Amino acid sequence: MIRSVFFDVGETFVDESREYGTWADWLGIPRHTFSSVFGAVIARGQDYRDTFQYFKPGFDLQAERQRRADAGQPEHFSEENLYPDTRPCLQGLRDLGVHIGVAGNQTARAEAILKSLNFPVDVIGTSDSWGVEKPHPGFFSRVIEEAGCAPENVLYVGDRLDNDIAPAQDSGMQTALIRRGPWGYILDDEAVAGRCLFRLTSLAELPELVRKHNAQER
Repeated sequence: MIRSVFFDVGETFVDESREYGTWADWLGIPRHTFSSVFGAVIARGQDYRDTFQYFKPGFDLQAERQRRADAGQPEHFSEENLYPDTRPCLQGLRDLGVHIGVAGNQTARAEAILKSLNFPVDVIGTSDSWGVEKPHPGFFSRVIEEAGCAPENVLYVGDRLDNDIAPAQDSGMQTALIRRGPWGYILDDEAVAGRCLFRLTSLAELPELVRKHNAQER
């Protein structure tokens, strides 16, 4: 049975279009150009942070985040940047009585924003506060620890086969892949995707899928 469901953040809960658009603005690059290079970087299997190097060699993301904050333009997202299926999904899972967590590669600032949104969840954790980033196994060990149950009873939901789904599967967790955001459409590994318990086009599908799955496992 699925006793705990953990979610990635970017492009699972949060539509990051606005945020990457503000990075293009900060660099003085047309948004279309930035997004095109971003997609090419992902398609080549590179780290998304390599995108910045094409426009500003030697770019230091952490330092630039601080510069933006000092200039009164910090990275930010809010309720309006959530995908519209986020809250209905969380409420549906809450009604089922499962333990719910949010865990992604996010900054301490993003974690504070997530907590301010008052999601009906039990745990919010980020790479900054946990001191380990996906896809490192230690991140997923922490998810299992926070879930408080066996790995096979935990479902991790994410949009990235490389950062979310494959390492979660390697840790023994169940997985659900949601196809949206650049990684969701560009990355393709059927060997990994085929091992998912669920493959989603919307989070709205998830509560009923979990309900049916748990009913069959009783």
